[in-house]
Amino acid sequence: MRIVTGRTDRVVVVGAGLGGLACALHLAGSGRQVTVLEREAVPGGRAGRLSVDGYEFDTGPTVLTMPDLIAEALGAVGEELADWLDLTPLDPAYRAYYPDGSTLDVITDTTRMAVEIARVCGSREAEGYLRFVDYARDLWRWERADFIERNLDTPTDLLTANLVKLLANGAFRRLQTKINQFFRDPRTQRVFSFQAMYAGLAPHDALAIYAVIAYLDSVAGVCFPRGGLHAVSQAMAGAAEKHGVRIRYGTSVTRVETANGRATGVVTADGEFVPTDVVVLNPDLPVAYRDLLPAGRRRRLTYSPSCVVLHVGSTQAYTKIAHHNIHFGRSWRGTFDEVIRRGELMTDPSLLVTNPSRTDPSVAPAGRHTYYVLAPVPNLDRAPWHWRGDLTRRYTDQLIGTLEQRGYVGFGAGVEVLRTITPAEWAEQGMAAGTPFAAAHSFFQTGPFRPSNLHRGLGNVVFVGSGTQPGVGVPMVLISGKLAASRITGATR
Repeated sequence: MRIVTGRTDRVVVVGAGLGGLACALHLAGSGRQVTVLEREAVPGGRAGRLSVDGYEFDTGPTVLTMPDLIAEALGAVGEELADWLDLTPLDPAYRAYYPDGSTLDVITDTTRMAVEIARVCGSREAEGYLRFVDYARDLWRWERADFIERNLDTPTDLLTANLVKLLANGAFRRLQTKINQFFRDPRTQRVFSFQAMYAGLAPHDALAIYAVIAYLDSVAGVCFPRGGLHAVSQAMAGAAEKHGVRIRYGTSVTRVETANGRATGVVTADGEFVPTDVVVLNPDLPVAYRDLLPAGRRRRLTYSPSCVVLHVGSTQAYTKIAHHNIHFGRSWRGTFDEVIRRGELMTDPSLLVTNPSRTDPSVAPAGRHTYYVLAPVPNLDRAPWHWRGDLTRRYTDQLIGTLEQRGYVGFGAGVEVLRTITPAEWAEQGMAAGTPFAAAHSFFQTGPFRPSNLHRGLGNVVFVGSGTQPGVGVPMVLISGKLAASRITGATR
């Protein structure tokens, strides 16, 4: 494994996102002197906070899986997860709604889930589900140690016994093809393959190795932290500061200073030079290269689709929905083709609707509710539209109308607070191609082919976050923090 050479006593982490904070905790636990420079007034990066008129919204991810990874980062400095976060397991993890009017609860208890699938789709489909769980669990076990929680420098690093197991079990076939071996009902096929969108690909293009995302969501379990996903950022920042990490908020970094092939420090927006032995960059990797590092040849990447998010504070409550709700349109493959291949808006949208206030009333005024509505849309590379004007208003109205057609009666009339986040806002926040989902997980942007977390020319510049290894999603970003720290400490696990 390539590691940072020379002194590593002092480390500056640029950005207090989940990856940067995880890295800071692992480094603090190894005895490094760590300073985190964060441009915002709060930690979290994409997992930030929007407060409007008594409503509290998570600005980034809303689905939390694998809380043991948070526990691992806190444990690096001797802290216990339960002392910092109040986690509620969600039951169901999701409620799926289909165009024929049927619903399917995604339950993480496999026995109960088999009963639920049998009720909705029949006993044969339930048997396929149990076989899928065994398969996906094996995939996670084979992938985790050798390919996800490990720094990969060259393709030869993939040559392990677990690679043979993955090949033998069809993990490099197409995801949809593999899913169809277990499920025959379009409803179960969709609910166990839609997660490919998180990886930036359609299920019929993604590799079957990404069935592990469905495993983490649908089998390992989904939690909700009291206070929202931003509470995770606050907890990790608090634990880091308790153990000597200095976090400076409201401090923007404008460039990394270099000399003789090494970074010597960073320069802030007010002209301050902060010297360091190692620089860890948490901004979106392509943007970090573009804006903070010396000019050089940059790799051209293909990016995941983006999304439009509605943050809604409402007087309306809906008793039949769950915390997380997936509303599938009639189209399936056609929807992915519209967004990914043709760069068009969905004509029959599939939507994620999260209702955090039903689990944690503290995020809304008394008697009110918060809703987070996510609709996949093309990224700005694929469709460089002007989102600042009429397009945003029209699309917002269209999404609200779609929700009302799908059972959210009076949704528009109940809106007290509305904020629409588009690819333009994601780009302003420093996300390449205006997408919060980073580079797509195509074969040549995965594993050792994904942009490295150790700069090839500057031997003491390290990257962390979804743009580098292992990739997109809260669990992967937390793991990226550990992997980045190991480049500095030399720890192999």
